Amino acid sequence: MASRAAEQREEARQSAARLEAEGVRNVALTWVDNAGVARVKTVPAQRLPEAAARGVGMSPVFDVFTSDDAITESDHLGGPDGDLRLFPALDRLTALAGQPGWAWAPADRYDQLGAPHPACQRQFARRMTERAAEAGLELRMGFETEWIVTRAPEGHHPAAADAYDALDYPCAGPAYGMTRVVELSDYLRDVTEALTVQGIEVLQLHPEYAPGQFEVTTAPGDPVRAADDVVLVRETVRAISARHGLRASFAPSFVAGQVGNGCHLHLGLYRDGTSLHRTPEAAWGLAPDAVSFLGGVLNALPALLAIGCPSPASYLRLQPSRWAGVYQCWGVENREAALRLITGAPDDPDGGHAEVKTFDAAANPYLAVGAVIAAGLHGIECATQLPEPQTGDPGVLGVRERARRGIVRLPATLTEATDRLEKSAPLYEAMGGVLHGAVLAVRRAEEAHFAGSEAEDIAAATRWRW
Repeated sequence: MASRAAEQREEARQSAARLEAEGVRNVALTWVDNAGVARVKTVPAQRLPEAAARGVGMSPVFDVFTSDDAITESDHLGGPDGDLRLFPALDRLTALAGQPGWAWAPADRYDQLGAPHPACQRQFARRMTERAAEAGLELRMGFETEWIVTRAPEGHHPAAADAYDALDYPCAGPAYGMTRVVELSDYLRDVTEALTVQGIEVLQLHPEYAPGQFEVTTAPGDPVRAADDVVLVRETVRAISARHGLRASFAPSFVAGQVGNGCHLHLGLYRDGTSLHRTPEAAWGLAPDAVSFLGGVLNALPALLAIGCPSPASYLRLQPSRWAGVYQCWGVENREAALRLITGAPDDPDGGHAEVKTFDAAANPYLAVGAVIAAGLHGIECATQLPEPQTGDPGVLGVRERARRGIVRLPATLTEATDRLEKSAPLYEAMGGVLHGAVLAVRRAEEAHFAGSEAEDIAAATRWRW
């Protein structure tokens, strides 16, 4: 332990010296709580070696924070007692292009004796990645990040914490229209440049459907890196927006009744460096393990919704015929299917992969990638098979026709999804009782807080939480 701490201190000392030479004075250490909110402790750059060797203190109570900063409790967590240590992931230490003088690193959480905190979501994602590797599987994952941008009202700082409600969109162009790019070309250029400078490979950026809405897609990586990346992407977009006098929202429902913000998870499966989505002669090009993995994800989707769609606001977004994937089905290049198989160009060895369309940015991305891996590995263990793929929009089919095809509606409320997560033995086993219990407690608290609320009130209350 002592030698490891010394190594960490020396690595951090060199990193701190480099950062200070670049003008960085402070380092933000982030973790994401079970309500999907990125929380932070910051240290001066010169204190980074000490933070890397001994960690930075924080309370375990944050595992039962809700999105509105209320505190609930689970069987294992809650109350004022205890302390944890945040240890920065030095391999992800990044100078922030949108926040001059600042750097960022995600943090892993341990107890004061150096044991991994059982509710650390980032370590959960790493455990599931390692479990997949033990089965000979490599996963490459990436997120699409959608956000809506508005002008900050006069007299308000763009990053103010109040829930002001003036929705002044800075662009008037149509959905997916070049007009929006022209109207906000400087802003979008700065977003792309900041991400690139920070080592995030941008695959594409475009206007989306809702007013003021955009989407950025970044390159895939290993699951933990993918989750780190999406945290960095959101905070970079937020920072660049503020510097342009704008405010960015990643909330699943920005205006009730309109299309909301998703955060779709893409995943590709590999064995020995070879894609399992490129198997000649196999149905849909999927190797047997890929079929079973995706079958496991499809079967677990009702429970996974409590991970990937964790807010009552999420279920305002999950409406039929809005490309959100509200029916438990899969399809080949079908954007209405909850699980979409993307074939890619035939000559692209890495072009094939799958997309979980239901998830949104209120989700903790570490929980999301870890839970999906756990569900997929359970599918392989059980040799799960995929049903026939769905074509067309299942929302326009009659109830009898959907029943004939075995297509059911995914949970339409957080309560229903949480009930399914509570009963999911594979996810309980993967997450462990402490983390699983904390997630359930936060979901139940969110349900209780918004019980009886109108859709408009839920959207307004959560609009600026993510």
